[in-house]
Amino acid sequence: MIRIVIAEDQQMLLGALASLLSMENDFKVVGKAVNGEEALTLVHQHQPDVCIMDIEMPVKSGLDVAEQLKDQPCKTVVLTTFARAGYFERARQAGVNGYLLKDSPSEELAESIRTIMTGRRVYAPELIDMAFEPGSPLTDREEEVLYLISEGKKTKAIAQTLHLTNGTVRNYVSSILDKLEVDSRIKAVSTYQQKGWFKK
Repeated sequence: MIRIVIAEDQQMLLGALASLLSMENDFKVVGKAVNGEEALTLVHQHQPDVCIMDIEMPVKSGLDVAEQLKDQPCKTVVLTTFARAGYFERARQAGVNGYLLKDSPSEELAESIRTIMTGRRVYAPELIDMAFEPGSPLTDREEEVLYLISEGKKTKAIAQTLHLTNGTVRNYVSSILDKLEVDSRIKAVSTYQQKGWFKK
């Protein structure tokens, strides 16, 4: 019997997933979580074989959970709407055993779980090409600046937070816009988020 914990912040989808997987004779859903923190608690509590989770969840994301379960016997499967290069790269670095998309048929999910239990990794075909795409062009410091911009901070506040001069921050912003090939801070944040490049 393959024991499963599911983490998904959309309650209806969580219930539907649990029902679908419970219909399989060799599966048992032992826990349902609505955020990443709950997922970790349930994994430690029930010691399941597999934890299936969404990426974008409150408190802790699915990628945060995967990173924390990296050295645990529980296998981790990301089930998400987002086929994003940055997410996929971070998931691979976290050692996830599967990265599947929500629009896949449910029987495909069941088969993928069985395959993962044999020790293999399963990635949605759409993601394979992404593995060879270049990652973020920004330096760590530029990403830090962009992250603060995404939180609504202006040049002066960013300068104070990072102990830089206003002019240095403006230079970073200019470099960010140039590298991302956009003409505004809002577009820069949006592009970076869509790629799934933010590490936080």
